[in-house]
Amino acid sequence: MGQGASVSEQETPPPSGGRLGGGLARRAFLLAPAALAACTAKTEITGAFAGASAERGHLLRNPPPPQGARIERRTRVVIAGAGIAGLAAARALRQRGIEDFVVLDLEDAAGGNSRPGQVQGVACPLGAHYLPVPGDPAREVQDLLEDLGVRRRVAGRWTYDERMQCHAPQERLFFQGQWQPGLLPVLGVGATTLAQYTRFSQEVERLRESGHFTIPVRNQRVLHALDGERFSDWLDRHALTDPQLRWHLDYCCRDDYGSGTAAVSAWAGLHYFAARHGFHVPGGEDDDGEHEPLLTWPEGNGWLTRRLTEPLGERVRTARVVTRIAEQRHGVEVDVFDAVARRHERWQAAHCIVALPAFVAARVVVNAPPPLRALAGRTRYAPWIVANLHLRGPMRSAPGAALAWDNVVYGSPQGLGYVVATHQSLNPAPGPTVLSWYCAPGEAARAEVLRQPWTHWRDRVVAELAQVHPDLPGQLTHVEVARYGHAMAIPVPGALAQLPAAPRGPRMSYAHSDWAGYSIFEEAFTLGHHAGHAAAAATSNSASAAKSMANTRPT
Repeated sequence: MGQGASVSEQETPPPSGGRLGGGLARRAFLLAPAALAACTAKTEITGAFAGASAERGHLLRNPPPPQGARIERRTRVVIAGAGIAGLAAARALRQRGIEDFVVLDLEDAAGGNSRPGQVQGVACPLGAHYLPVPGDPAREVQDLLEDLGVRRRVAGRWTYDERMQCHAPQERLFFQGQWQPGLLPVLGVGATTLAQYTRFSQEVERLRESGHFTIPVRNQRVLHALDGERFSDWLDRHALTDPQLRWHLDYCCRDDYGSGTAAVSAWAGLHYFAARHGFHVPGGEDDDGEHEPLLTWPEGNGWLTRRLTEPLGERVRTARVVTRIAEQRHGVEVDVFDAVARRHERWQAAHCIVALPAFVAARVVVNAPPPLRALAGRTRYAPWIVANLHLRGPMRSAPGAALAWDNVVYGSPQGLGYVVATHQSLNPAPGPTVLSWYCAPGEAARAEVLRQPWTHWRDRVVAELAQVHPDLPGQLTHVEVARYGHAMAIPVPGALAQLPAAPRGPRMSYAHSDWAGYSIFEEAFTLGHHAGHAAAAATSNSASAAKSMANTRPT
């Protein structure tokens, strides 16, 4: 076991029978449902849906009719949406000395795709589960991490809290019947495969050295040529056709964008590497054996959203479905349905920050501005599944590399592997844990994501993981499934070139990762941060702000 892991594995002989998907045993695949049935006959596996409520989201289509008197409320700034962008905007307002604001969100907890979860007392993510150590272009995120004590200067150098850096072993791949370190297939691959790895690495390094690939994205215009074609076509053009390389790149795109190389642009596929850690060939000249540092917590990025939410107190109003946002002569009206109290509210404010996905914002903003309508009309979204599996104890495993934080099965058409929630624990004794399994079922599967019962996803994850952990069904006690019908924007060809700037005016501004064209923490946080500061400037010394400031806190 690696440093900090708190669940161990016992090796078991590799499964016999033919190969499926580059090393998956067909016999194990076929027996997995039977193993689950045998297990459930002895001990019940409980479960449920968790996280985002599709039913509450669909209230946008048909808001319930008013019952009783509508509640009238006033504040200086309304923030519609409590995802990363909305929470960043709230932090920015407070940096400018503005405390008179409210954050409205339709879910029961703030955080959007970065909400924290807990299963049987074990903290786990419901969505985003890590944050790469930010580079200098992401100065706003660096500042946040400094404020939270994660980043600090020691002896003239910036350092990050070791407890929050991913412990080793960081990642492994089940390939050719056993586990190997890292996610790039290397076991038994030939010289042709290694040569293509090296050529792709050289292409990525050339792009990295250009300085055009940054997070957040800065100079979009120079990237338009790569944005104009599919990543798969770019790879074909460069004769990068090796099956192992293509599988790995497709996996990376599905993991980052919810869609594979045939759907995303060449810019997006290359940006994954060129803006972050490059592409290192194991054993190559540029491989120093060190992993790209990343920050993670048992609850994933939920640790960050909790720290952003805690100082806001009652300013965060959850279970609020925003149904209408309308500019008025001297301010903004925001109509809301309280899904718990079952009553309607109307907020009067000097300014509204719309931190909602583009397709939602275009529906609720009256006379939506052309950039918003254009963005909503063009943006395509990937659905997403996160299944958190509570295990009563350690698992047996196929031979090879030890249990890592991130564990991926080669050849899975939709599954993206699992992360171990207790990997950062310093307790050396193995015990109960949670595996967070991720699945990108594809854009066409959105209806299936909403239609299938939680048991469907339980059976799918067990069918995949029992191949490499044959006793998993016997260790499984509880499953919670988070569904995201519109989890993230897909950076399809042309999306970057047609991306409008987020509008900002005296009464309305916009902030959401959709305005960046792809969904990552750094983009959402930076957009929200700047929208918050813009709202503070727009409402300062105005007559509408003075009127709303009669109340120092939201009523």
